[in-house]
Amino acid sequence: MRSDEIKQGFSRAPHRSLLRATGVKDDDFKKPFIGVANSFIEIIPGHFFLNKVAEVIKAEIRANGCVPFEFNTIGVDDGIAMGHDGMLYSLPSREIIANSIETVMNAHKLDAMIAIPNCDKIVPGMIMGALRVDVPTVFVSGGPMEKGYTKDGTPIDLATAFEAVGKHEAGQISDEELLDIECNACPSGGSCSGMFTANSMNTLMEAMGIALAGNGTILALTPERTELYKKAAKRICEIAKADAATREKYRIRNILNESAVRNAFAVDMAMGGSSNTVLHMLAIAKEAEVDFNLEDINAISKRVSHIAKISPSLSTVHMEDINKAGGVNAVMHEMMKRGDNILIDALGISGETLYEKVKDAEILDTTIIHTIDNPYSQVGGLAILYGNLAQQGAVIKTAGITGERVFTGSAVCFNSQDDAINGILEGKVKAGNVVVIRYEGPRGGPGMQEMLSPTSLIMGMGLGDKVALITDGRFSGATRGASIGHVSPEAAEGGLIGLLEDGDEIFIDVDNYILEARLTDTEIEKRKENFKPLIKPLKSKWLSQYRMLVSNASSGAVLRTE
Repeated sequence: MRSDEIKQGFSRAPHRSLLRATGVKDDDFKKPFIGVANSFIEIIPGHFFLNKVAEVIKAEIRANGCVPFEFNTIGVDDGIAMGHDGMLYSLPSREIIANSIETVMNAHKLDAMIAIPNCDKIVPGMIMGALRVDVPTVFVSGGPMEKGYTKDGTPIDLATAFEAVGKHEAGQISDEELLDIECNACPSGGSCSGMFTANSMNTLMEAMGIALAGNGTILALTPERTELYKKAAKRICEIAKADAATREKYRIRNILNESAVRNAFAVDMAMGGSSNTVLHMLAIAKEAEVDFNLEDINAISKRVSHIAKISPSLSTVHMEDINKAGGVNAVMHEMMKRGDNILIDALGISGETLYEKVKDAEILDTTIIHTIDNPYSQVGGLAILYGNLAQQGAVIKTAGITGERVFTGSAVCFNSQDDAINGILEGKVKAGNVVVIRYEGPRGGPGMQEMLSPTSLIMGMGLGDKVALITDGRFSGATRGASIGHVSPEAAEGGLIGLLEDGDEIFIDVDNYILEARLTDTEIEKRKENFKPLIKPLKSKWLSQYRMLVSNASSGAVLRTE
């Protein structure tokens, strides 16, 4: 076993002495050592209960003949960090999490790992770290929260709360109605109840084969979720106690390979996941050394029907509804009927191929999960746009579009999210405008802030189907509307988005994958002559380091190592 390096032989007597101080007994030195990577943190609704989850998992690991060692990662709640400079730390936290996983697992030579993530950057950060360590790994998330209800019984969630601010600003709802939404939008622990970034990633882990069935949809804080924790703990012990050939077979890089990455993107398209999944899956693909690039995404989208529409794209449907309708397995089983959009031979950590895992699944409610004969769209719920404004690509969640898919408008430019919020509140944005928010990319922000506050204001003020928004930043999974993010190259590296002026005509054609500024080459070259990207002053040492090392969104915003 890998852990023999710290526990076997006379020269490891000091190591064993230290381990004994933690409670390790004589018989334990013969057992596999399992890292329990927990993202427990009290300020995040999806994580404040994970300390209790870890106790369930550790007890099951001990019962199955292995030795658990729990350690923790950090976490950022994007909703709480939203709309102020705290969001600058959100995407960079992914790299800290990946580094912490690599550090603890490799420093202590643990044999296998069970990871307990739930929200946003924490899921991809843990996956990236696990890929670096490359031992057998099972992921089991904390689970989604329940949807909320207003006093009149309307289903609501976090997106409702953000959009309610815009409605309140526009005088469409009262103080009492705003308070009703505030108090009921997030009624329980768990990852926010729609197909936002957290639940998108928790769902895609099922598609990648690194989590067991139900990981993305079984509600948090339920007996069913507790059973999933136990199954995951039992499974990692089965692998860790097996022969060397079996342990080799289930190393995470043998599970999370090119087939897994392609299956993840296909399921993402079918379920209309968060645009952030593009950023994170590109980063995961790089860690897995998989040959997959941004331009591959549209090819997958053309082959995948969009069959599950979930909040924020359809505000009445939430993860608990998907679970009741058959879960992710039912979605994948339906996808199999087209034959060319999902790789059924891909091996999962459960020991089954994807085909074996989903062959008996069925849709239990076709009003929630549609059939491929009755899709919401014949193409997937995400698209990559190109043009002079996005030479290296930009991302739009087509599943969340509320207006036209072809849009021409005049630019209204802001050099930060804060400026945009103030401008929207002051009435600077009118019907027919394209809101441009720049210098919010990975380097320019730095940290690539999410734009849920401005997009929610636009929706709440009744402009959602009348304006578009483009940014070199990114969007929350709760964002909807004609919102285009990840524009690359970003303004801070000289991208055309930084050269735009108020009044410039912007052309968007989603179905033909076009994002262009109607400027002549001569005009663009003229503007470049005197252009100097804005460099925002920074006090943070970590964000300064991040800005120097980070690549742009088309590369997954990973940190450069060369």
